[in-house]
Amino acid sequence: MSGTLTRTETSSHASPLDLYTHRDGDPVAINVTIRQDPLSVTLDGLAIFVISVTLVLGIHMFKPSSVALLIGISTSVLFIHNDYQNYLKLGPGGTPATFPGYIRINWLKLWACRDPFNPLPADPDVQPAAGIFRKKPLPYRCGLRPKVVGIAPQRQVNQFGSRECYLALRRILENHGKRNPEEVGIGTSCFEKHGLGLFARYPFNKTCQGEICHVHNSDYSMHLNLHPDDVKEVIEKGWGERHPLTSQCLLKMPVPKQFTMVYAPRTLDELKVVCQIIEAAGWWVGAKEMKLDVTAEI
Repeated sequence: MSGTLTRTETSSHASPLDLYTHRDGDPVAINVTIRQDPLSVTLDGLAIFVISVTLVLGIHMFKPSSVALLIGISTSVLFIHNDYQNYLKLGPGGTPATFPGYIRINWLKLWACRDPFNPLPADPDVQPAAGIFRKKPLPYRCGLRPKVVGIAPQRQVNQFGSRECYLALRRILENHGKRNPEEVGIGTSCFEKHGLGLFARYPFNKTCQGEICHVHNSDYSMHLNLHPDDVKEVIEKGWGERHPLTSQCLLKMPVPKQFTMVYAPRTLDELKVVCQIIEAAGWWVGAKEMKLDVTAEI
């Protein structure tokens, strides 16, 4: 389960010249822009005059219902164009950045989880029966939650976190893979098709190729798979939220119901907590305790 990652992203909070050297020696530029723009139309005097004359002539030359239909279609085209551009601005993800990909996401949006902060319902058949955080609960995350948008990709649009923490987290995951090659592997995320992923060699709970977690180059957040009890702990303590496609419906979703987003760490203390959550994900997927060497990298 090995792979390489050679990518360039754009960032509003890092210099284009800042480079991170990947484990295979390839530089990765960390330069990311994630934003969502509201629908906005600005008209000057000439445009207002032309539209007004067009509407007056249209009402006299055509049926009012036809004019109303044309206005409705024009408004819909503007809305779809703006929404599609916002979809592209989220960057690479599990769904292709194409118009067919955009259509697919909007279809899945109909079945998406309406409240990402509502924990998973209890499952009597889940194994192990209890989460790992029951013995050692997480601390509360300070401050407000970041704003999160999108489905695939799902991204933060503020509180991007610390670049220092992001690079440290990558090193922690890569070094863990090097030290434990018989248990875990490092490669490109199976869910995202982009970004650094950590995989269990012999998964106990099924995920995409045994993926434990993956980190997003764009906003420094991550997705991982957790025990339902641990998902609840992560949500209640403010560290993350459910993925929108973890809804319990008849439609087969492309992610497991335990798939969880964890916000980008802003400080080294937050990075330590995020590593605890990754360890819980490794325990859930591999049914074996996983310990990351955090102190060596921060």
